[in-house]
Amino acid sequence: MTQYDKARSGQITDEMRAVSQAEGIDSERLRHLIAEGKVIIPRNRNHEKSSCVGIGTSLRTKVNANIGTSQDRCNLNEELEKLRVAIEAGADTVMDLSTGGEINTIRKIMLEHSTVPVGSVPIYQMVVELLRAGKNIDDLTERIILATIEKHAADGIDFITIHSGLTLNAVRKMKRRDRIMNVVSRGGSFLVRWMQTHRKENPFFTAYDKIIEIAREYDVSFSLGDGLRPGCIHDATDNIQLDELLVMGELRDRAIDAGVQVMIEGPGHIPLGEIKTNVQIEKKVCKGAPFYVLGPLVTDVSPGYDHIVSAIGGAIAAAEGADFLCFVTPSEHLRLPTVEDVRLGVITSKIAAHIGDIEKNLPGAREWDDAMSRAREQRDWEKMFTLALDPKRPKQYRTESLPKSSDVCTMCGDLCSMKTASPGVKFLD
Repeated sequence: MTQYDKARSGQITDEMRAVSQAEGIDSERLRHLIAEGKVIIPRNRNHEKSSCVGIGTSLRTKVNANIGTSQDRCNLNEELEKLRVAIEAGADTVMDLSTGGEINTIRKIMLEHSTVPVGSVPIYQMVVELLRAGKNIDDLTERIILATIEKHAADGIDFITIHSGLTLNAVRKMKRRDRIMNVVSRGGSFLVRWMQTHRKENPFFTAYDKIIEIAREYDVSFSLGDGLRPGCIHDATDNIQLDELLVMGELRDRAIDAGVQVMIEGPGHIPLGEIKTNVQIEKKVCKGAPFYVLGPLVTDVSPGYDHIVSAIGGAIAAAEGADFLCFVTPSEHLRLPTVEDVRLGVITSKIAAHIGDIEKNLPGAREWDDAMSRAREQRDWEKMFTLALDPKRPKQYRTESLPKSSDVCTMCGDLCSMKTASPGVKFLD
Protein backbone atom coordinates (compact mmCIF):
# COMPACT_ATOMS: atom_id res chain seq x y z
CA MET A 1 0.00 0.00 0.00
CA THR A 2 1.12 3.55 -0.70
CA GLN A 3 1.09 6.39 1.80
CA TYR A 4 -2.14 7.57 0.20
CA ASP A 5 -3.74 4.12 0.38
CA LYS A 6 -2.97 3.90 4.08
CA ALA A 7 -4.38 7.34 4.76
CA ARG A 8 -7.55 6.51 2.87
CA SER A 9 -7.95 3.25 4.79
CA GLY A 10 -7.68 5.04 8.13
CA GLN A 11 -4.09 4.11 9.02
CA ILE A 12 -1.77 6.61 10.67
CA THR A 13 1.74 5.71 9.50
CA ASP A 14 5.11 6.43 11.08
CA GLU A 15 5.64 9.04 8.36
CA MET A 16 2.40 10.76 9.30
CA ARG A 17 3.36 10.74 12.96
CA ALA A 18 6.75 12.31 12.14
CA VAL A 19 5.14 15.08 10.08
CA SER A 20 2.45 15.59 12.72
CA GLN A 21 5.09 16.14 15.39
CA ALA A 22 7.23 18.42 13.20
CA GLU A 23 4.27 20.57 12.16
CA GLY A 24 2.29 20.62 15.38
CA ILE A 25 -0.80 19.25 13.65
CA ASP A 26 -3.09 16.50 14.94
CA SER A 27 -2.13 13.19 13.31
CA GLU A 28 -5.73 12.26 12.53
CA ARG A 29 -6.32 15.61 10.85
CA LEU A 30 -3.13 15.12 8.84
CA ARG A 31 -4.25 11.66 7.76
CA HIS A 32 -7.55 13.12 6.62
CA LEU A 33 -5.80 15.83 4.58
CA ILE A 34 -3.64 13.20 2.87
CA ALA A 35 -6.71 11.10 2.12
CA GLU A 36 -8.29 14.18 0.52
CA GLY A 37 -5.22 14.73 -1.64
CA LYS A 38 -4.49 18.08 0.02
CA VAL A 39 -1.21 16.98 1.63
CA ILE A 40 1.52 14.69 0.38
CA ILE A 41 4.51 13.07 2.09
CA PRO A 42 6.96 12.31 -0.75
CA ARG A 43 9.00 9.31 0.39
CA ASN A 44 10.10 6.47 -1.87
CA ARG A 45 10.18 3.04 -0.26
CA ASN A 46 13.84 2.78 -1.32
CA HIS A 47 15.01 6.11 0.15
CA GLU A 48 15.19 5.24 3.82
CA LYS A 49 17.57 8.10 4.68
CA SER A 50 15.00 10.68 3.66
CA SER A 51 13.27 12.72 6.32
CA CYS A 52 9.49 12.83 6.37
CA VAL A 53 8.32 16.11 4.85
CA GLY A 54 4.68 17.09 4.54
CA ILE A 55 3.63 19.45 1.76
CA GLY A 56 0.18 20.99 1.55
CA THR A 57 -2.77 22.50 3.39
CA SER A 58 -2.27 23.63 7.02
CA LEU A 59 1.47 22.86 6.93
CA ARG A 60 4.50 25.14 6.77
CA THR A 61 5.30 26.39 3.28
CA LYS A 62 8.17 24.26 2.03
CA VAL A 63 11.19 25.17 -0.12
CA ASN A 64 12.92 23.13 -2.82
CA ALA A 65 16.47 23.63 -4.12
CA ASN A 66 17.49 22.57 -7.63
CA ILE A 67 21.00 21.19 -8.01
CA GLY A 68 22.75 18.95 -10.51
CA THR A 69 25.35 18.98 -13.27
CA SER A 70 25.04 20.48 -16.73
CA GLN A 71 26.68 19.50 -19.99
CA ASP A 72 28.96 22.53 -19.70
CA ARG A 73 29.83 22.13 -16.02
CA CYS A 74 30.03 18.70 -14.42
CA ASN A 75 31.66 18.50 -11.00
CA LEU A 76 30.13 15.94 -8.68
CA ASN A 77 31.99 17.20 -5.60
CA GLU A 78 30.64 20.70 -6.23
CA GLU A 79 27.10 19.37 -6.54
CA LEU A 80 27.49 17.42 -3.30
CA GLU A 81 28.62 20.63 -1.62
CA LYS A 82 25.54 22.37 -3.03
CA LEU A 83 23.44 19.56 -1.56
CA ARG A 84 25.08 20.00 1.83
CA VAL A 85 24.71 23.79 1.79
CA ALA A 86 21.09 23.61 0.61
CA ILE A 87 20.12 21.31 3.47
CA GLU A 88 22.12 23.36 5.98
CA ALA A 89 20.34 26.53 4.80
CA GLY A 90 16.96 24.88 5.36
CA ALA A 91 15.84 23.37 2.05
CA ASP A 92 13.03 20.90 2.70
CA THR A 93 13.69 18.99 -0.52
CA VAL A 94 16.16 19.02 -3.41
CA MET A 95 15.85 18.08 -7.05
CA ASP A 96 18.68 16.48 -9.02
CA LEU A 97 18.44 17.97 -12.51
CA SER A 98 21.74 16.57 -13.78
CA THR A 99 22.33 16.50 -17.53
CA GLY A 100 26.13 16.09 -17.55
CA GLY A 101 28.41 13.20 -16.64
CA GLU A 102 27.28 9.75 -15.53
CA ILE A 103 23.71 10.68 -14.68
CA ASN A 104 22.78 7.34 -13.10
CA THR A 105 25.82 7.40 -10.83
CA ILE A 106 25.28 11.05 -9.87
CA ARG A 107 21.65 10.37 -8.95
CA LYS A 108 22.56 7.40 -6.75
CA ILE A 109 25.29 9.33 -4.94
CA MET A 110 22.94 12.28 -4.40
CA LEU A 111 20.36 9.95 -2.90
CA GLU A 112 22.97 8.36 -0.64
CA HIS A 113 23.99 11.76 0.73
CA SER A 114 20.59 13.44 0.96
CA THR A 115 18.67 13.42 4.22
CA VAL A 116 15.72 15.21 2.61
CA PRO A 117 13.39 14.01 -0.17
CA VAL A 118 14.91 14.10 -3.66
CA GLY A 119 13.04 14.83 -6.87
CA SER A 120 14.02 14.48 -10.51
CA VAL A 121 12.84 15.22 -14.05
CA PRO A 122 13.38 11.90 -15.89
CA ILE A 123 12.86 13.35 -19.38
CA TYR A 124 16.17 15.20 -19.04
CA GLN A 125 18.06 11.92 -18.87
CA MET A 126 15.98 10.42 -21.69
CA VAL A 127 16.95 13.21 -24.07
CA VAL A 128 20.61 13.35 -22.99
CA GLU A 129 21.02 9.62 -23.60
CA LEU A 130 19.35 9.86 -27.01
CA LEU A 131 21.73 12.64 -28.03
CA ARG A 132 24.75 10.69 -26.77
CA ALA A 133 23.63 7.76 -28.90
CA GLY A 134 23.63 9.96 -32.01
CA LYS A 135 19.84 10.27 -32.06
CA ASN A 136 17.54 13.18 -31.25
CA ILE A 137 14.44 14.11 -29.30
CA ASP A 138 12.18 12.76 -32.03
CA ASP A 139 13.43 9.22 -31.25
CA LEU A 140 11.80 9.26 -27.80
CA THR A 141 9.54 6.22 -27.31
CA GLU A 142 7.17 4.95 -24.67
CA ARG A 143 9.62 2.17 -23.90
CA ILE A 144 12.38 4.71 -23.12
CA ILE A 145 9.98 6.77 -21.02
CA LEU A 146 8.86 3.87 -18.86
CA ALA A 147 12.34 2.35 -18.50
CA THR A 148 13.88 5.65 -17.38
CA ILE A 149 11.11 6.43 -14.90
CA GLU A 150 11.44 2.92 -13.50
CA LYS A 151 15.17 3.48 -13.06
CA HIS A 152 14.65 6.72 -11.14
CA ALA A 153 11.96 5.13 -8.97
CA ALA A 154 14.02 2.02 -8.21
CA ASP A 155 17.00 4.17 -7.20
CA GLY A 156 14.87 5.91 -4.56
CA ILE A 157 13.72 9.19 -6.12
CA ASP A 158 10.89 10.51 -3.93
CA PHE A 159 9.02 12.65 -6.47
CA ILE A 160 9.22 13.06 -10.23
CA THR A 161 8.19 15.84 -12.53
CA ILE A 162 6.25 14.56 -15.52
CA HIS A 163 4.73 16.79 -18.20
CA SER A 164 1.65 14.69 -18.88
CA GLY A 165 -0.73 17.65 -18.95
CA LEU A 166 0.83 19.12 -22.09
CA THR A 167 -1.45 17.88 -24.87
CA LEU A 168 -1.53 18.07 -28.65
CA ASN A 169 -4.60 20.28 -28.40
CA ALA A 170 -2.65 22.88 -26.40
CA VAL A 171 0.24 22.78 -28.87
CA ARG A 172 -2.16 23.51 -31.73
CA LYS A 173 -3.57 26.47 -29.80
CA MET A 174 -0.10 27.97 -29.48
CA LYS A 175 -0.15 28.95 -33.17
CA ARG A 176 -3.05 31.31 -32.50
CA ARG A 177 -1.60 33.09 -29.45
CA ASP A 178 0.64 36.13 -29.07
CA ARG A 179 3.15 34.83 -26.56
CA ILE A 180 6.56 36.46 -26.52
CA MET A 181 8.18 33.23 -25.27
CA ASN A 182 6.30 30.18 -26.48
CA VAL A 183 7.81 27.40 -24.34
CA VAL A 184 10.35 27.97 -21.54
CA SER A 185 10.02 24.63 -19.76
CA ARG A 186 12.92 22.43 -20.88
CA GLY A 187 10.86 19.27 -20.53
CA GLY A 188 7.92 20.96 -22.19
CA SER A 189 10.02 22.07 -25.15
CA PHE A 190 11.19 18.50 -25.78
CA LEU A 191 7.62 17.26 -25.90
CA VAL A 192 6.34 20.12 -28.04
CA ARG A 193 9.00 19.33 -30.62
CA TRP A 194 8.17 15.60 -30.45
CA MET A 195 4.46 16.25 -31.01
CA GLN A 196 5.08 18.68 -33.84
CA THR A 197 7.34 16.15 -35.57
CA HIS A 198 5.15 13.07 -35.14
CA ARG A 199 1.76 14.82 -35.10
CA LYS A 200 0.80 12.49 -32.28
CA GLU A 201 -0.37 12.95 -28.70
CA ASN A 202 2.16 13.52 -25.91
CA PRO A 203 3.56 10.07 -24.99
CA PHE A 204 3.63 11.07 -21.31
CA PHE A 205 -0.14 11.60 -21.61
CA THR A 206 -0.90 8.38 -23.49
CA ALA A 207 1.34 6.32 -21.16
CA TYR A 208 0.06 8.01 -18.01
CA ASP A 209 -1.62 4.93 -16.54
CA LYS A 210 1.57 2.90 -17.01
CA ILE A 211 3.60 5.64 -15.32
CA ILE A 212 1.10 5.52 -12.44
CA GLU A 213 1.77 1.79 -12.03
CA ILE A 214 5.52 2.45 -11.61
CA ALA A 215 4.92 5.29 -9.15
CA ARG A 216 2.57 3.12 -7.13
CA GLU A 217 5.06 0.26 -6.89
CA TYR A 218 7.72 2.46 -5.27
CA ASP A 219 5.38 5.02 -3.66
CA VAL A 220 6.79 7.86 -5.77
CA SER A 221 4.85 11.12 -5.73
CA PHE A 222 3.97 12.99 -8.92
CA SER A 223 4.81 16.61 -9.50
CA LEU A 224 2.70 17.36 -12.55
CA GLY A 225 4.89 19.74 -14.53
CA ASP A 226 3.54 22.79 -16.31
CA GLY A 227 5.28 22.46 -19.66
CA LEU A 228 3.50 25.53 -21.00
CA ARG A 229 4.07 27.79 -18.01
CA PRO A 230 4.64 31.47 -18.80
CA GLY A 231 8.30 32.47 -19.07
CA CYS A 232 7.63 36.19 -18.87
CA ILE A 233 4.91 38.29 -17.25
CA HIS A 234 3.47 39.16 -20.69
CA ASP A 235 2.49 35.51 -21.20
CA ALA A 236 0.99 34.88 -17.75
CA THR A 237 -2.46 33.41 -17.14
CA ASP A 238 -3.29 32.88 -20.81
CA ASN A 239 -5.51 30.19 -22.31
CA ILE A 240 -2.55 27.93 -23.10
CA GLN A 241 -1.41 27.87 -19.47
CA LEU A 242 -4.96 27.35 -18.20
CA ASP A 243 -5.69 24.63 -20.76
CA GLU A 244 -2.80 22.60 -19.39
CA LEU A 245 -3.92 23.21 -15.81
CA LEU A 246 -7.39 21.82 -16.60
CA VAL A 247 -5.80 18.65 -17.94
CA MET A 248 -3.59 18.40 -14.84
CA GLY A 249 -6.72 18.54 -12.71
CA GLU A 250 -8.01 15.45 -14.50
CA LEU A 251 -4.65 13.72 -14.21
CA ARG A 252 -4.59 14.49 -10.51
CA ASP A 253 -7.85 12.60 -10.08
CA ARG A 254 -6.59 9.56 -12.01
CA ALA A 255 -3.42 9.35 -9.94
CA ILE A 256 -5.26 9.77 -6.64
CA ASP A 257 -7.77 7.09 -7.59
CA ALA A 258 -4.81 4.75 -8.17
CA GLY A 259 -3.21 5.60 -4.81
CA VAL A 260 -0.44 7.92 -6.02
CA GLN A 261 0.21 11.23 -4.27
CA VAL A 262 0.18 14.33 -6.47
CA MET A 263 1.19 17.97 -6.40
CA ILE A 264 0.75 20.52 -9.17
CA GLU A 265 3.51 22.73 -10.56
CA GLY A 266 2.69 26.33 -11.30
CA PRO A 267 4.19 29.34 -12.98
CA GLY A 268 6.74 30.78 -13.49
CA HIS A 269 6.59 34.44 -14.30
CA ILE A 270 3.40 36.23 -13.14
CA PRO A 271 2.54 39.90 -12.53
CA LEU A 272 2.03 40.64 -8.86
CA GLY A 273 -1.71 41.17 -9.26
CA GLU A 274 -2.29 37.78 -10.88
CA ILE A 275 -0.67 35.58 -8.21
CA LYS A 276 -3.81 35.27 -6.06
CA THR A 277 -5.89 34.35 -9.11
CA ASN A 278 -3.42 31.65 -10.15
CA VAL A 279 -3.43 30.07 -6.69
CA GLN A 280 -7.22 30.16 -6.47
CA ILE A 281 -7.66 28.58 -9.91
CA GLU A 282 -5.22 25.77 -9.11
CA LYS A 283 -6.88 25.01 -5.79
CA LYS A 284 -10.30 24.93 -7.45
CA VAL A 285 -9.38 22.92 -10.56
CA CYS A 286 -7.11 20.49 -8.73
CA LYS A 287 -9.31 20.05 -5.64
CA GLY A 288 -6.85 21.46 -3.15
CA ALA A 289 -3.80 19.52 -4.36
CA PRO A 290 -0.50 21.00 -3.09
CA PHE A 291 0.64 23.85 -5.34
CA TYR A 292 4.36 23.95 -6.20
CA VAL A 293 5.23 27.35 -7.67
CA LEU A 294 8.44 28.09 -9.53
CA GLY A 295 9.18 31.43 -7.91
CA PRO A 296 7.08 33.07 -9.07
CA LEU A 297 9.00 35.97 -10.61
CA VAL A 298 7.04 39.20 -10.78
CA THR A 299 9.27 41.19 -13.14
CA ASP A 300 11.58 40.23 -16.00
CA VAL A 301 14.15 43.03 -15.81
CA SER A 302 16.33 41.99 -12.85
CA PRO A 303 18.89 39.40 -14.00
CA GLY A 304 21.37 38.83 -11.21
CA TYR A 305 18.72 39.69 -8.61
CA ASP A 306 16.01 37.18 -9.51
CA HIS A 307 16.28 35.56 -6.08
CA ILE A 308 14.87 38.81 -4.66
CA VAL A 309 12.20 39.05 -7.36
CA SER A 310 11.26 35.44 -6.61
CA ALA A 311 11.06 36.08 -2.87
CA ILE A 312 8.58 38.89 -3.48
CA GLY A 313 6.38 36.67 -5.63
CA GLY A 314 6.90 33.64 -3.41
CA ALA A 315 5.81 35.47 -0.26
CA ILE A 316 2.56 36.55 -1.90
CA ALA A 317 1.96 33.11 -3.40
CA ALA A 318 2.54 31.44 -0.03
CA ALA A 319 0.26 33.92 1.72
CA GLU A 320 -2.48 33.16 -0.81
CA GLY A 321 -2.19 29.40 -0.31
CA ALA A 322 0.72 28.04 -2.35
CA ASP A 323 2.33 25.17 -0.49
CA PHE A 324 5.77 24.68 -1.98
CA LEU A 325 8.27 27.21 -3.37
CA CYS A 326 10.99 26.25 -5.82
CA PHE A 327 13.95 28.47 -5.07
CA VAL A 328 15.41 30.89 -7.58
CA THR A 329 19.06 31.88 -7.33
CA PRO A 330 20.87 35.11 -8.32
CA SER A 331 22.20 33.25 -11.37
CA GLU A 332 18.76 32.34 -12.75
CA HIS A 333 18.72 32.69 -16.55
CA LEU A 334 22.49 33.34 -16.51
CA ARG A 335 24.52 30.26 -15.49
CA LEU A 336 24.59 27.06 -13.48
CA PRO A 337 24.31 28.16 -9.83
CA THR A 338 27.41 28.19 -7.64
CA VAL A 339 27.45 26.90 -4.07
CA GLU A 340 26.92 30.46 -2.79
CA ASP A 341 24.08 30.99 -5.28
CA VAL A 342 22.37 27.90 -3.88
CA ARG A 343 22.73 29.15 -0.31
CA LEU A 344 21.28 32.56 -1.19
CA GLY A 345 18.48 30.97 -3.18
CA VAL A 346 17.41 28.77 -0.28
CA ILE A 347 17.60 31.58 2.29
CA THR A 348 15.57 34.04 0.22
CA SER A 349 12.93 31.39 -0.50
CA LYS A 350 12.80 30.47 3.20
CA ILE A 351 12.16 34.12 4.00
CA ALA A 352 9.30 34.17 1.49
CA ALA A 353 7.88 30.93 2.87
CA HIS A 354 7.96 32.25 6.44
CA ILE A 355 6.23 35.50 5.45
CA GLY A 356 3.51 33.39 3.85
CA ASP A 357 3.20 31.27 6.98
CA ILE A 358 2.64 34.37 9.10
CA GLU A 359 -0.26 35.36 6.84
CA LYS A 360 -1.63 31.81 6.98
CA ASN A 361 -1.63 32.08 10.80
CA LEU A 362 0.26 28.83 11.12
CA PRO A 363 1.16 27.85 14.70
CA GLY A 364 4.58 29.14 15.71
CA ALA A 365 5.11 31.48 12.75
CA ARG A 366 4.28 34.77 14.48
CA GLU A 367 5.74 33.50 17.75
CA TRP A 368 9.13 33.12 16.05
CA ASP A 369 9.08 36.82 15.10
CA ASP A 370 7.94 37.82 18.58
CA ALA A 371 10.83 35.89 20.13
CA MET A 372 13.28 37.73 17.88
CA SER A 373 11.72 41.07 18.82
CA ARG A 374 12.12 40.34 22.53
CA ALA A 375 15.76 39.39 22.00
CA ARG A 376 16.34 42.66 20.13
CA GLU A 377 14.65 44.68 22.85
CA GLN A 378 16.93 43.02 25.41
CA ARG A 379 19.98 43.34 23.13
CA ASP A 380 20.54 39.61 23.54
CA TRP A 381 22.78 39.10 20.54
CA GLU A 382 23.40 35.39 20.97
CA LYS A 383 19.66 34.79 21.19
CA MET A 384 19.17 36.82 18.02
CA PHE A 385 21.74 34.71 16.19
CA THR A 386 20.02 31.53 17.38
CA LEU A 387 16.64 32.74 16.16
CA ALA A 388 17.88 34.11 12.83
CA LEU A 389 16.81 32.22 9.74
CA ASP A 390 20.45 32.43 8.61
CA PRO A 391 22.57 32.69 11.80
CA LYS A 392 25.93 32.98 10.00
CA ARG A 393 25.45 36.32 8.27
CA PRO A 394 24.22 38.41 11.23
CA LYS A 395 26.93 36.94 13.44
CA GLN A 396 29.54 37.81 10.80
CA TYR A 397 28.28 41.38 10.44
CA ARG A 398 28.33 41.94 14.18
CA THR A 399 31.72 40.44 14.92
CA GLU A 400 33.30 42.41 12.06
CA SER A 401 32.11 45.74 13.46
CA LEU A 402 32.22 45.62 17.27
CA PRO A 403 33.93 43.81 20.13
CA LYS A 404 31.98 40.90 21.51
CA SER A 405 31.47 42.65 24.87
CA SER A 406 29.47 45.53 23.38
CA ASP A 407 25.71 45.46 23.93
CA VAL A 408 24.92 47.80 21.01
CA CYS A 409 25.71 48.00 17.29
CA THR A 410 27.61 50.60 15.26
CA MET A 411 24.43 52.07 13.74
CA CYS A 412 23.42 53.92 16.93
CA GLY A 413 26.03 53.00 19.52
CA ASP A 414 25.12 54.40 22.92
CA LEU A 415 22.28 56.32 21.27
CA CYS A 416 20.48 52.99 20.84
CA SER A 417 16.75 53.59 21.32
CA MET A 418 16.22 50.31 23.12
CA LYS A 419 19.05 51.09 25.53
CA THR A 420 17.75 54.61 26.13
CA ALA A 421 14.19 53.41 26.80
CA SER A 422 15.06 50.03 28.31
CA PRO A 423 12.73 48.27 30.78
CA GLY A 424 14.74 49.80 33.65
CA VAL A 425 13.81 53.33 32.65
CA LYS A 426 11.02 54.78 34.80
CA PHE A 427 8.20 56.24 32.70
CA LEU A 428 5.72 58.88 33.77
CA ASP A 429 2.52 57.66 35.34
